[in-house]
Amino acid sequence: MSPLWTVFSLLISTTFVWSAQVRFDNYRVYEIAIENQDQLQLLQHLEQFSDAYLFWETPVRTGTKVDLMVPPHKFSDFSELVSRLQLHVSTKIENVQQLIDKEQLSRSRRDEFGWTKYHSLDEIYDWIDGLVAQHSDILSVEFVGNSYEGREVRAVKLSHKEGNPGIFLESHIHAREWITSATTTWILNELLSSADPQVQELAQNYDWYILPVVNPDGLNYTQEVNRMWRKTRYPHSVLCLGVDMNRNFPYHWMDGGSSSNPCSDTYAGPEPASEIESRNIMDYFKKYKDQIHFYLSFHSYSQLILLPFGYQDAEKVTNFYDWMEMAEAAVITLSKRYGTLYTFGNTAEVLYVASGSTRDWALGTFNVPIAASYEFRDTGNYGFLLPAEQIIPNSEEVLDSLVAFLAKARELGYFKVD
Repeated sequence: MSPLWTVFSLLISTTFVWSAQVRFDNYRVYEIAIENQDQLQLLQHLEQFSDAYLFWETPVRTGTKVDLMVPPHKFSDFSELVSRLQLHVSTKIENVQQLIDKEQLSRSRRDEFGWTKYHSLDEIYDWIDGLVAQHSDILSVEFVGNSYEGREVRAVKLSHKEGNPGIFLESHIHAREWITSATTTWILNELLSSADPQVQELAQNYDWYILPVVNPDGLNYTQEVNRMWRKTRYPHSVLCLGVDMNRNFPYHWMDGGSSSNPCSDTYAGPEPASEIESRNIMDYFKKYKDQIHFYLSFHSYSQLILLPFGYQDAEKVTNFYDWMEMAEAAVITLSKRYGTLYTFGNTAEVLYVASGSTRDWALGTFNVPIAASYEFRDTGNYGFLLPAEQIIPNSEEVLDSLVAFLAKARELGYFKVD
């Protein structure tokens, strides 16, 4: 057995611990530079088979960097790994639990809803119900379906007039990405209340189909048990639950960047669209597919605007360079408010290969005119644990970018608005 695999065998030995509340005291997050194939191969096996280490980004190719969370009892093993493989690493987060403790999860009443704290699913839905009561002439809520554990998935439709092109906004597909639903609700509020004429133009001249939380079981689990949970909660194996919904859609399913291992964070499921939560999105989208001109999905983190396709050896779409112009206009405008710098481009090139995504499905199956994903703040100093004080700044710059994105799309002839 080679020394490389000896190290690997040592590192994947784990003990399963079930807890009502998972804590991450003194867990560290390291940034690792992947410089050769040996390093990549071992990191990929760790990602697939080790329950002790949690990758915040998937190791896909050499010449990239990934963030890895390491528990205290694995510090010495990780040090050995670094030495044996001559890895170049830097510490990004010294104590993950300290960041979790600062996130400020709210338990408020509906009239206290805001964007200085993160909210539960019930709080989000209560707030939306209040909005609909105030704006019943332009705002409606539709039941999309139930999750595996019986929680509702709801959609909000904002429409000022018939005939508007539609924007389909899907949010919080990955449970630990709290900033996504927080930003989505803030944008919805601005569409209803902002005095900015550019924002009102978006509200008046587009129909918005908004799904603020498409993975409600996962969101609840991150708030009640394990803050770092990513997937759904269906028990596909005895020890490992859930599916990565953004690998579960039936377009180039399991065509790179996905896992067949139920314990992996990128587990694509036993078959395409195996999850009820995935089918909820599909059924709702298909209901309005003829009205949808822009499929938009929100994620975190990395500060990216990602364009299709993400599967292995994917060809670029015919109008890819039009979309690149839109994304360029968006990131330039986004940077003006706070100086936040985004990168943009094809998913497989600027991030990593990822097949079976919602965005690729909407484009590849229904040829939606535009499809894009955002990866919000930041680049790893907080990662998935973005402080609540950054909710509003993140939301403001994202809305700025959408104004610019859609303005460029109209300039290129993609939307005809009155």
